[in-house]
Amino acid sequence: MKVVIPGGTGQVGGVLERALTADGHEVVVLTRSPRGARQVYWDGATLGDWAAEVDGSDVVINLAGRSVSCRYTRENLEAMMSSRVESARVVGEAVAAAARPPAVWLQMSTATIYAHRFDAPNDEQTGVIGGDEQGVPGYWAYSVEIARNWEAALERAVTPHTRKLALRSAMVMSPDRGGVFDVLSRLARLGLGGPVAGGRQYVSWIHDRDFVRAVRFLIGRDDLTGPVNLAAPHPLTQRELMRDLRAAWRMPFGLPATRHMAELGAFALRSDTELLLKSRRVVPTRLTDAGFTFDHPRWRAAATDLATRRRLSR
Repeated sequence: MKVVIPGGTGQVGGVLERALTADGHEVVVLTRSPRGARQVYWDGATLGDWAAEVDGSDVVINLAGRSVSCRYTRENLEAMMSSRVESARVVGEAVAAAARPPAVWLQMSTATIYAHRFDAPNDEQTGVIGGDEQGVPGYWAYSVEIARNWEAALERAVTPHTRKLALRSAMVMSPDRGGVFDVLSRLARLGLGGPVAGGRQYVSWIHDRDFVRAVRFLIGRDDLTGPVNLAAPHPLTQRELMRDLRAAWRMPFGLPATRHMAELGAFALRSDTELLLKSRRVVPTRLTDAGFTFDHPRWRAAATDLATRRRLSR
């Protein structure tokens, strides 16, 4: 197949590009800073010569959007919104204008669309969309609004010959440098990987190889459309997640952190506490109902596998 990946130069794009290329597919990455023969310039907002790559392709996987690994200032939140909505809109325009449109368009979304909750898991049918939770920072609602508008741009695109899916992805855990597993591992190895603000908040995640397998599965299942949760079937509390990660790195202890300490740490890392404190309890009902099985369904074994691969890569 020919697979076009707008915004494919980040961690998740790299995971997909390597795997799909190894499968024998032709992969073209759309980026603002092209390097190499199979990277093509686009600005993420206007139609250009890049649209010729979409015409005649088999699959589009749009990952474009400003990284969430930043301080959630008003400026950064607005950049997150515009980069996601505009890129989805213009991909839709390219697909609609194609003489030979792709069979499927997988649009990245986020598990953050669901409510901060502890009482029950969120799936595609019964999950509670967030935005009006009590007792959480007001700007958390803006993150949900970003996700809703992101998916709305996908829904508005008129692509009668192209199947559309919104990938409500949890954190993709990969041994690559700079990703969330790398950051959490660094904290664990320094003895700082204890519970944050009590550690009751749920963390949803997916192993990088299951993420790739799920994408392959969705490409091949022409009966599936709409939102699909890409998350391992067993979310766990932040306390449990860090305990198992410490075990994978053979670190016997992890200092706990209060909410205030987490705010200071997030500021130092130029990140935001929402990534640590929001309870994301998400399960992949549509995937499993369709027959998908996870190679890495539980975090302890997944963390051990990822840590082993990271050691070997050194």
